[in-house]
Amino acid sequence: MLSVVRVHLPSDIPIVGCELTPYVLLRRPTDATSLLSDDIPESAPLHGCFLRYKWYRIQSDKKVAICSVHPSEQATLQCLGCVKAKIPVAKSYHCSPKCFSDAWQHHRVLHERAASAVNENGNEEEELFGRFNSTGSGVNMSLTSSQSSCSLTNGTAPLYPAAVAQRNGGETWFEVGHSKTYTPSADDIGHVLKFECAVIDAETKLPVGHASTVLTSRVIPAPSPTPRRLISVNGLDIPVHLDLDSRLSSSGTFTVLSYNILSDAYATNELYSYCPSWALTWTYRRQNLLREIIGYRADIVCLQEVQSDHFEEFFAPELDKHGYQALFKRKTAEVFGGNINTIDGCATFFRRDRFAHVKKYEVEFNKAAQSLTEALVPSAQKKTALSRLVKDNVALIVVLEAKFNNQGIDNPGKRQLVCVANTHVNVHQELKDVKLWQVHTLLKGLEKIAASADIPMLVCGDFNSVPGSAPHALLAMGKVDPMHPDLAMDPLGILRPATKLMHQLPLVSAYSSFARMPVVLGLEQQRRRMDPSTNEPLFTNCTRDFIGTHDYIFYSADSLTVESLLELLDEESLRKDTALPSPEWSSDHIALLAEFRCKPRTRR
Repeated sequence: MLSVVRVHLPSDIPIVGCELTPYVLLRRPTDATSLLSDDIPESAPLHGCFLRYKWYRIQSDKKVAICSVHPSEQATLQCLGCVKAKIPVAKSYHCSPKCFSDAWQHHRVLHERAASAVNENGNEEEELFGRFNSTGSGVNMSLTSSQSSCSLTNGTAPLYPAAVAQRNGGETWFEVGHSKTYTPSADDIGHVLKFECAVIDAETKLPVGHASTVLTSRVIPAPSPTPRRLISVNGLDIPVHLDLDSRLSSSGTFTVLSYNILSDAYATNELYSYCPSWALTWTYRRQNLLREIIGYRADIVCLQEVQSDHFEEFFAPELDKHGYQALFKRKTAEVFGGNINTIDGCATFFRRDRFAHVKKYEVEFNKAAQSLTEALVPSAQKKTALSRLVKDNVALIVVLEAKFNNQGIDNPGKRQLVCVANTHVNVHQELKDVKLWQVHTLLKGLEKIAASADIPMLVCGDFNSVPGSAPHALLAMGKVDPMHPDLAMDPLGILRPATKLMHQLPLVSAYSSFARMPVVLGLEQQRRRMDPSTNEPLFTNCTRDFIGTHDYIFYSADSLTVESLLELLDEESLRKDTALPSPEWSSDHIALLAEFRCKPRTRR
């Protein structure tokens, strides 16, 4: 008969919404060295047996609260201010006084937002929340055994079903699943799960030998960062903060999201040792990323570092459920040496009810490099030139037709087209000439499209270039100063003469609108998150070793105006988890989102 050799779970900590798939290793009865890990369902038995799976939730007599900062730890403190202000109870728990003290600068924002909602002048805030000090007097308290055993329903139905499956000592076990995989729900928070695998005789339907079991640690809730809001930049004082849902029905505007989601191939414990290992797993990050992306409700979504297999198996089908059509351009593979299914690329999604697909262009910089070296580089240097220029980077350009009315009375019935470029420029900082050449190549292609169709342009992506660099200057200014220090690195002579480094597209960075707007209530905080010398965000990429801006949304200012922007994050709030990625934010980049309105155009 078949026998189970080993059962284990790939993730140490189960998280709400993240599928658990145990690894089950079996031994064949005919050969002690013949092992297999395939599923054996009742419909297709092997050697007269099949596998039966069951999941149980173990309800201990002692119920626990979970720390909001360290979700794998049991809470010992609760913030009274949160309770009084009716802030979600899950955010009020902390595992130690040090945990609460370290988190206070971020935690107090919850208090301030709650206070501003009920207290216009703020005079009663101290009375309501107490004053935080080293002892935590007035703000937090120790949970007694009776307090810590309060039932955590997490806003859902009661935790415990009526039917009891098993009792063992002080524990009660409830059967919650009977397939190999299990996705923890809010009802499981704070509880241990048990997975049971048994070999069953196909004829008698009776177990063969003892069942193999494995216990998880306590289920934790998926961390939920405070939602980012849209900030109006169209000159109106009010409303400043706009609900994302309120803009869905706006007939004359559309929103564009750009986001480097961090490919799973790069999300290693070596690179991001400060991020808990469970928060780096793809099963966790994909759910967190999807929840964030869907929450922005963007009409057009440009993602970078999307693995081919993840696009096909996850993002395309999941976003399809929310009304998005998907397009993808995988990087080329001349340099890449791994599994072709895991190579990443650029994915662009658009809402079918808002846009229709007109045309797609795929830009492979490797092909452009081949053409360039054939035309300009002497034969003896071709191999060296290709070695420097061929880096697998790509761009995806899509032309969309709006299904909503963006036109004024001057253009009745005219089709409204929008061209969206999505790219990820080479990462290597020592290849400044290659970065600039890739951006220039993309822009010259976009120029041809704009000239042929008189079409608004959006250029989104991770350009791996900081504000003030030559690629940024080319995008934002339309040209590069011949004396720019980046031009000093040009071993192949591909950047000469510098006067050719120009384009005619009237591109402007969307987020520069924060810096250009007059000071009005609500914009001061965003201005503090901008670099006044470059009019760009202080950062869009934040790791332990680097913080700076690499991501942009550029638009053609002659045909589009910016209505609002997704608020920027502040470094201090991210540093509570050292850097990105973190349990709350599952990429090392932050998402950028801009709302645009098409300007009425006269016929040419």
